[in-house]
Order: sequence, then structure tokens, then C-alpha cells
Amino acid sequence: MARKPGSPPMPKSPAIDHDMIRELAKLLDETGLTEIEFERDGVSVRVARQGGTAMRAADVPRAVAVAAAPATVADPTQHPGLVSSPMVGTAYLGPAPGAKPFVDIGSQVKAGDTLIIIEAMKTMNQIPAPRAGTVLQILVEDGQPVEYGEPLLIIE
Repeated sequence: MARKPGSPPMPKSPAIDHDMIRELAKLLDETGLTEIEFERDGVSVRVARQGGTAMRAADVPRAVAVAAAPATVADPTQHPGLVSSPMVGTAYLGPAPGAKPFVDIGSQVKAGDTLIIIEAMKTMNQIPAPRAGTVLQILVEDGQPVEYGEPLLIIE
């Protein structure tokens, strides 16, 4: 959009500092945090690990996605190792709040091992591994509502 002669210059959107985003992502890995936010000169950047598989950076007023994990699957619904939700409920990655998750990315699982718990109607339903393999990607976060058929994780 062109500005009229004599009108004040249009404000520029702040440039994204990719080096700062990389440093924040590195800090996430080093500390084990899942999210970190930084603000300087009116620009806010948030880097978060989603389900332990990806990180994203957001700058106000617009968002930019930064892929961080090389082993992510482009379309998880097409992966043969997809484990989807058998019910509607709330997904929990561990047996209790703050407890170690049942599985992490890279975990070796056997058929029948508990992967996730889905709470439905105040009942905790353990979701077992349908096959043996390695957890490639976790597609939900702890405490996230899930729908029937929603992708939960991928075992390869």
C-alpha cells in the first residue's frame, strides 16, 4: 500500500532475530524447559517445544514457525505407525501431574506398553502400544483435549 505524499512514514514491523531464536531454542534443550519468552524493544519472542517435537517462535504482532526436530513427519495421519485416539477425552502423558511421561521421543516400546492415558467421564483409560517399535513423534501435549481418531503419537 502506497502512502500519500506528506503523510508520516508507515511503521515497520520489527525484524526477526533468527540468531536470538536459535539461542533461545538451544537454551530450551540445555535446561529441559518446554517454553521460554523474551522481550526487547517492544518485540516479544516465544520459543516453545510442542509435545517435545517442535519449537516455534512468535513475534508480536505476527507469528513465524521454526521447525526444530528433523524426525518429524509432514502428515502424521498418513504414517503407518500412527496411534490415534480411540475416544474423546483429555490426554495425559504421565500417570500423575508432574510425573515422568510414559514414553518420550526415542523410547522403545513393546506391544501393550502404556503410551498415554485418556480421561473420559472421570475414567482413566490406558492407551496401549499396538505394536513394538520406537516412538518417533508425540503429537499431543499433557492435559490436551483430544477427539476420536485424533493423532496421538507415531511408533516406527
